[in-house]
Amino acid sequence: MISFTGVSKQYGPQVLFVDASFQINPGEKIGLVGPNGSGKTTVFRLITGEERPDDGAVERPRRLSLGYFRQDVGGLGGRSVLRETVAGSGEAATLGEELALLEHRMAAGGDDLDRAVARYGEVQARYQDLGGYDLEARAHAILAGLGFEADEVAGDVASLSGGWKMRVVLASILLMRPDVLLLDEPTNYLDLESILWLEAFLRDYPGAVMMTCHDRDVMNRVVQRIVEIDGGQVRTYSGNYDFYEQARQVEAERREAEYQRQQAMLAKESRFIERFKAQVAFAPQVQSRIKRLEKIERIAAPRRLQEKRFDFRVPPRSGEDVIKVSQVSKAYGRRVVHDRLDLLVRRGERWSVMGANGAGKTTLLKMMAGVLAPDSGEVTLGAAVTMGYFAQHQMEQLDDSLTVFEELQAHAPVASVGTLKSLAGAFGFSGEDADKPVRVLSGGEQARLVLAKILYDAPNLLVLDEPTNHLDMVTKRAVVRALDRFDGTVVFVSHDRAFLRALATRVLELGPGGPRVYEGTYDEYVSRTGREAPGMRQG
Repeated sequence: MISFTGVSKQYGPQVLFVDASFQINPGEKIGLVGPNGSGKTTVFRLITGEERPDDGAVERPRRLSLGYFRQDVGGLGGRSVLRETVAGSGEAATLGEELALLEHRMAAGGDDLDRAVARYGEVQARYQDLGGYDLEARAHAILAGLGFEADEVAGDVASLSGGWKMRVVLASILLMRPDVLLLDEPTNYLDLESILWLEAFLRDYPGAVMMTCHDRDVMNRVVQRIVEIDGGQVRTYSGNYDFYEQARQVEAERREAEYQRQQAMLAKESRFIERFKAQVAFAPQVQSRIKRLEKIERIAAPRRLQEKRFDFRVPPRSGEDVIKVSQVSKAYGRRVVHDRLDLLVRRGERWSVMGANGAGKTTLLKMMAGVLAPDSGEVTLGAAVTMGYFAQHQMEQLDDSLTVFEELQAHAPVASVGTLKSLAGAFGFSGEDADKPVRVLSGGEQARLVLAKILYDAPNLLVLDEPTNHLDMVTKRAVVRALDRFDGTVVFVSHDRAFLRALATRVLELGPGGPRVYEGTYDEYVSRTGREAPGMRQG
């Protein structure tokens, strides 16, 4: 259906890929993976025709329909959420607008009535084929799946935050029902309930899907093939993400072994030549080996996967009671979020706070962190507790007028330059990257910078609101490992199930029936409740 044949692409001196060949077949679900800057977005742009290859060909049928969800939102406003969703859904929306105009022309009569009637019949038939008459009903279902309440669907899209506008854009593309969905990190702005809904939607989607996604569970449950871009090469692997990782590891070990065998052979031959090159009796053998070495095709040193590692410094020990939430209530207008909530967090526990959108997860963490006051009741920290707080929106904790290094320096003014350079490097800001202005950082870079500041402080309590949002899988794995070794207490909200499974030892579920506490891990919570999230939505 879509084929890449011998495609090469570079920007100036940066080579993204050379002689890349693969194809997307009808109905196939493909995961597109690779390090940041490897060329994943370029692949999408080549498919849409926004860019052209330097060499080779990208071929797709002329009438193939594409839906492309990308990580940017234009200026949305002036329409309701529903109208914006329907308007962005492609040909059916355009035909619906034309039908309305034709109906107006036919009602007015006039000389072109016959033409209008004839055109109306053509447009109506195509509109019906595309499911235009159930467009609004499907839009309502998709918006509900992505977390919109019924009353929000009628509201002006301009009043939404950036993350919720992204959901509207995603909804319009899903409503389009194109032959091929191209999805660039579709789960970044979704809560767990919406991710589970999207997962089911994509799994059952009749068209083809190519997606980048940092959520391992989504990749494992949706995709059937992985296309990897790394170091200028494009490789394909049949299977889900876990299978890909295993196959890539086996392949990397094989390439490393081949390289080491050749290096050993070359070293052995070079030693022989060096030892006997001055001895006439060995001249024929030396010349023979020199010629043989000249003909050998050298195996390039394989690219070795760089696993990130950073550790929280050993914090001072806190008292046994770390956070006490006593009869806390909080409301926004008439909407009561917490009503006389009681909770005790003890040293060493790792609490996952779960609940559907609007249940008050972030509100609770903000009250624990002291950045939001309860309407009544109190939140108290125990003896010798020092807190590190990671906000859901990282720019709340950063100064966009500074560079990365200046931000760290402002946070830790007594630390040496060497210490701060090392800290920046550990979180992916080596060399010139440490001089990047904070205002231009991506979501993942912002998250890494906030985590670096928390790590430096060595707190014994971490309050983390979506700490892995926007992080790539390699960095996410490093964060999980660091937290697993962390000798302190953690309260967190996360929509990442791998993160939940790795860390939670207690689950606080917030819902309409009031708070419920589940002892044990996330997997035990799923086993006991029969659901992966409190507010799971129907696919």
